[in-house]
Amino acid sequence: MSHVSQVPARLTPLVDPHATAGTRRLAWLARDADDNPVGTAFLRLFDREGQRHLAELTLRVHPAERRAGIGTGLLAAAVEAARTDGRRSLLAGADGDSPGELFLAARKFRRVLRLTYTRLVLADADRRALATTAGRPCPGYRLTEWDGTVPDGLAESFAAARRAMDDMPMDDADYGHVEWDVERVRAVAEAVADRGDLLHTVAALDERDGSVAGFTELVVPGSREGDGRHYGTGVLPGHRGKGLARWMKADQILRLRARHPELTGLVTDTADSNRPMRAVNDALGYVPTHRSCEYQLDL
Repeated sequence: MSHVSQVPARLTPLVDPHATAGTRRLAWLARDADDNPVGTAFLRLFDREGQRHLAELTLRVHPAERRAGIGTGLLAAAVEAARTDGRRSLLAGADGDSPGELFLAARKFRRVLRLTYTRLVLADADRRALATTAGRPCPGYRLTEWDGTVPDGLAESFAAARRAMDDMPMDDADYGHVEWDVERVRAVAEAVADRGDLLHTVAALDERDGSVAGFTELVVPGSREGDGRHYGTGVLPGHRGKGLARWMKADQILRLRARHPELTGLVTDTADSNRPMRAVNDALGYVPTHRSCEYQLDL
């Protein structure tokens, strides 16, 4: 039998032990009169230069406890904390056509980005087509790969290539901008390794000078089973229009399928306005699974 709280939930601030060099989190636990947990809120504060205006909210309320003011109380605590910390923008995500969307829209959040999630079922992937794409050379370029941290000889070039993501369509979302350097690139790889997962990267190198022209990253679960998750794909502006993204991703799919046969799928999310990357994923066999939206409250 469902139960709706008749008294306001009590909010308890929590300490998050998982702070990183570039972000930290505040957390709250909502409990009912019987001390049962009924909701949580996590507020991520970005501390890197270029994103110090930004906070990101993840809020959950048990379905049986909704419409009792719990979410509103958690949101008020998070908004106050973000304002106190000098933040300008508060972002929160919600699945498409979900109660979360209605909740955010009713509280002055505006929708700033639509995302489509897609999945490639590896058992159904067209290996012949993938092999044809991966095996077709792109004149002037060659592919390389690595697991974990980027090799020292490519570190500077790879960090510089991260600006390929700078103009990725983000619609009206106020994500800001962060400069990448070798230290940050290595920190990301170390964070993935610390949780037991594997970061795999395929890069396209410009044969004229050996610099990184584009890259695609994917995280394989520590169990080497289930679904891998794409982290990002980017091609520097001067190298676009040559099929590098599709070439790199096809090569990566084949490599991971051969190396980790227990993987069942690969998943990714793409902004609906990012038509070039959506076209690449469609051509490789990725199928939409669900949609979500990013909402923003201007503080």
